[in-house]
Amino acid sequence: MPELDAIEHETGANPDAAVIWLHGLGANGHDFAGIVPQLHLPAELTIRFIFPHAPVRPITLNQGYQMPGWYDLTSLNIDNDEDEAGINESSNAIRALCQKQESLGIPANRIILAGFSQGGAIALHCGLNYEPPLGGIMALSTYLPHCCDLENKTNQNLDIFMAHGKQDDVLSHNFGDLSRQRLEKSGYSVKWHEYAMMHNVSMEEVQDISRWLIHNLGG
Repeated sequence: MPELDAIEHETGANPDAAVIWLHGLGANGHDFAGIVPQLHLPAELTIRFIFPHAPVRPITLNQGYQMPGWYDLTSLNIDNDEDEAGINESSNAIRALCQKQESLGIPANRIILAGFSQGGAIALHCGLNYEPPLGGIMALSTYLPHCCDLENKTNQNLDIFMAHGKQDDVLSHNFGDLSRQRLEKSGYSVKWHEYAMMHNVSMEEVQDISRWLIHNLGG
C-alpha cells in the first residue's frame, strides 16, 4: 500500500509528540480533525496530530459498495471470518506512518495510536506489536481483531485507553468488553471507560481523552 494521505495539525512549533488518529468505516481523516480544539490541551504541549485517510475498497457488508475502509467487513459480528490480509495491510501502512514520525525526530514513546471503530481495531493491531513500544493506544468504540498477536511481552506495559458506548448499536458494548478481557488475560492493563451513548464520541469521553493525553505526553 502506498503512503497514506493524511491531514496534519500541529499544536505548536517543533512538536515533540505525535498522535495518529484513525477514522471509522466510510469516513475519512476529516472525521476527527476537528476534535483537536475540543481537547483544550495546554499550550506548552506541542503535538503533531495526523489523521490519515483509509483507502477506498469494496465492503462486502454493504453489498460491495466502495468506500473508505481499513479492511473488508462481511458482517457486524466480530466472531465471523475477518479480513486478516486487509488488517495486516492497513496495520503495516500505519506502522510506516509511525516510523516516519520517528525519522522526523519523535521517539516511539512519544507517539500515540488512536482509532475509532475500524480505526481502533487497526490501532490495536499495529500498536500492540510496534517496537520500540509506543506511548499508548487509544481504542474507541472498537474491538480487538482475532488475528492480533498478544505474545509480545516487551509491550505489556503499554498504556491502553479503551472506551465504548453502553448503547452502541453498531459494535456491541459486549464486543468491546470481551476485547478488554482478552487483553487483560494476556497481561495488559486497560483503562476502560464506558458512556451512556451509541456509536459515537461524547463530550465526557473527549474530556477523559484530554486528561489521558496530557498524562501520557505532558511529561
